[in-house]
Amino acid sequence: MSTATGPAFGLVAGEASGDNLGGPLIEAMAERAPGSRFFGIAGPRMAEAGCEAWFSADELAVMGLAEIVRHLPRLLRLRRDLLQRFAAAAPDAYVGIDSPEFNLRVAAALKRRGIPTVQYVSPQVWAWRQDRVRTIGQAVDLVLCVLPFEPAFYAAHSVRAVFVGHPLADRIPFETDACTARAALGLPAAGEVVAVLPGSRAGEVTKLGPSFAATLAWLQARRPSLSFVAPMANAGARERFERDLREHAPQAEVRLVDGNAHQAIAASDAVLVASGTATLETALLKRPMVVAYRVAPLTGWLLREMKLVKTEFFSHPNLLAGRALVPEFFQEQVRPEVLGPALLEQLDRPDRAALIGEYGRIHRMLRCDASQRAADAVLELVAGRRSVQ
Repeated sequence: MSTATGPAFGLVAGEASGDNLGGPLIEAMAERAPGSRFFGIAGPRMAEAGCEAWFSADELAVMGLAEIVRHLPRLLRLRRDLLQRFAAAAPDAYVGIDSPEFNLRVAAALKRRGIPTVQYVSPQVWAWRQDRVRTIGQAVDLVLCVLPFEPAFYAAHSVRAVFVGHPLADRIPFETDACTARAALGLPAAGEVVAVLPGSRAGEVTKLGPSFAATLAWLQARRPSLSFVAPMANAGARERFERDLREHAPQAEVRLVDGNAHQAIAASDAVLVASGTATLETALLKRPMVVAYRVAPLTGWLLREMKLVKTEFFSHPNLLAGRALVPEFFQEQVRPEVLGPALLEQLDRPDRAALIGEYGRIHRMLRCDASQRAADAVLELVAGRRSVQ
């Protein structure tokens, strides 16, 4: 509950991308409402900003329908414990950051208690399982959208939503220097560099890591002068990918770095990247890329056979451009004899200047002081709720 020093906010972020959104949001809210308190499920970035981490954001790093089913008992226990703590703390508002499968259920329970609820980052409801929009409207009072076309979809279904922009677009400069990034990472100043980002979640790296490693071996056999750098999101991802490299690319020299995805992408000439926020980061850093997405076989079968997907693309650059700006590959397409040639095409693409120009347009579209706008929207929701009580 709120105190004499300021309001209290419950937050839940899943995995690193949610944590990176939550940290700047907390800082912006604290600046606007001094004395505010923050607590919930958080990663290191949110904790640094002042959030009391009851549980780690890594607890929610689960992807795909089949994977969620396997982890369901643990997630249900976590949700029960979290709701008990939120009930005792009685926050002035709840903000779920990404992780919609978990956050929307928490939000629905808290909304029934009269707590204002917000979902920061819309689920891709416009892309698949569009019937979820009704559930979202029942669970939250406001959706904070990071993609500009999302509010119109929600407006058509009478759900309150606002576009706030994307914090990555605010944080990443319009131009980056590859030489500086290479020097910082100990990479050769001359020659071509390929950055490899197999994901942050354990399941993601397990599914993509072997094919990504085999692709590096394929590339090295055909272009021996290439250098490779792989930023690892966490210790678990590093351990899994090191194993994949030993098995599938024992001769490849890959510079593994802890974190530093921004520098690794900036240092590269092309990027092999798991679908997700990293594709947006790559676009904002203006690098050609090849995007891969692989889920459990059951999840893939459900997506295809039940025709759940309503969009032509799944990567951020293509969704924002509305066309095939970069190549993307799904399920059985994710193999070295497909990814390798696609990466060579990206390294050699003659329209690189046009690609960078399109990336620049996307960057300008998303640079909106997102954290500040999101903080304002949350605080306005709380103030509006208080004014009618």
